[in-house]
Amino acid sequence: MSDAITPAASTSSPADLDVLRAAELLRARELSAAELLDACLERIEERNGGEPTFEGAPGAVNAWVRLYPDIAAEHAREADDRLAREGAGAPLLCGVPIGVKDLYGVAGLPLTASSRVLEGNVADADATTWARLRAHGMVLVGHTHTHEFAAGGTTDQVGNPWALDRTAGGSSGGSAAALAAGMVPAALGSDTCGSLRIPSAVCGTSAIKPTHGRLPLDGIIPLASSLDHPGPMARTIADCAALLQAMAEGGAASSPLMPPPAGMGELPLTARAGSRPLAGLRVAVTDRVGKVAVDPDVLDGLDRARRACDALGAQVVELAAAPDLAGHDLNCIFVAEMAAYHARHADARDRYRASIIELVDLGSHFSETGAYLGAQWQRAQMTAAWEAWFAEHRVDVLLDPTVPMPAEPRGEGYDAGHLGGDGDPWIAFTATWDATGFPVAALPAGLGARSGLPVGVSLVAPRGREALVAQVGMDLQAGELPPVAPAPLS
Repeated sequence: MSDAITPAASTSSPADLDVLRAAELLRARELSAAELLDACLERIEERNGGEPTFEGAPGAVNAWVRLYPDIAAEHAREADDRLAREGAGAPLLCGVPIGVKDLYGVAGLPLTASSRVLEGNVADADATTWARLRAHGMVLVGHTHTHEFAAGGTTDQVGNPWALDRTAGGSSGGSAAALAAGMVPAALGSDTCGSLRIPSAVCGTSAIKPTHGRLPLDGIIPLASSLDHPGPMARTIADCAALLQAMAEGGAASSPLMPPPAGMGELPLTARAGSRPLAGLRVAVTDRVGKVAVDPDVLDGLDRARRACDALGAQVVELAAAPDLAGHDLNCIFVAEMAAYHARHADARDRYRASIIELVDLGSHFSETGAYLGAQWQRAQMTAAWEAWFAEHRVDVLLDPTVPMPAEPRGEGYDAGHLGGDGDPWIAFTATWDATGFPVAALPAGLGARSGLPVGVSLVAPRGREALVAQVGMDLQAGELPPVAPAPLS
């Protein structure tokens, strides 16, 4: 491996605080929002590898598209004033710095999806989910890099902080890299076929993909809107839960395919007490693992997670999986919806990266209305089959690898021929849960004995059960499966 920034080796700094610990210190007035922001900006200067760039240098993390230090300083001052004024009555997240994926609109600021196609574009309104977090007093540090228009699993302009010659995953690679390098405690990403969970797995961070429709898509540049899921990213599942709670405040969204999910209720923020917090829980491991070539380090991580569930009291069972959506149906939905959005940029096609324009051009082969509706019908049938599977087998949570391999060498994801979609190993385990809209908590399962790189697992449950997957994730991280990203200050 190349030289790396090893997150666990960081020195004591407020930048290493996780969200909930930072919030505790901010509300106790033991740390100011300005001090926390300064520590994060100093960490960015130390570890980003220079100013943000479009292409990214081989020896740089380059997590950011743009940084907004003046805006962040203003937000931090406002947060400190609010904390002084409201005390314990201030929102939990007030004063916490955050990086926002370059798909989320922030009124008056550039919004480019890490693409030259949108050079000069400025958002005219806040994305609804960002507006909700801003109302809670969060501090915007900058926009993080995405794989161009979120259409890939690698984000090759970003280096993985564990090994800079490896991918940070995608499409939310900039957000995961910023977290893993200790630059910010919180970030926003999005997930269409795995784009919250893939980078979290290979960077050793955590994410929650909520139920589809839980969070509105307004003000977010789409990839494939019926599959798109905004979501939170952080170093722990507890931090992700705190972010998701605020992002969901104000209600769910309607979808042409599904009604809004049932109310989420109050999410847990702490692990449960006792040595067997998962007692009474039925956790399934399926034969999906045997249908994909999986790296031994990932299999070891899955085994660690399985043994952790057992040690914490769960009943772990092996079951045959329900069928996944056929690849041609997934491609039809994904490519048709992507092409519908990108038709507006037809005059800028020479500014796309090679693999992205190939995906856009594929849309012409999936433009028949009947084929698209047929694919959505197959999707609905598959979703119903998975819901029945959970009920029939009395499964509370399904345990999966997140991706089949640790971070791979960085650099080819934008080349011609790297289209993604059906057959792409990055989405082998993740895409199903975007098609069903089921919530997923993705968390690290340790470091690979062979690669020395993070591997990850995912906890899946039927629609509306974010609280369950979050609680199980917290119980695992507090007990048998601790986080691998920077530890909070003690």
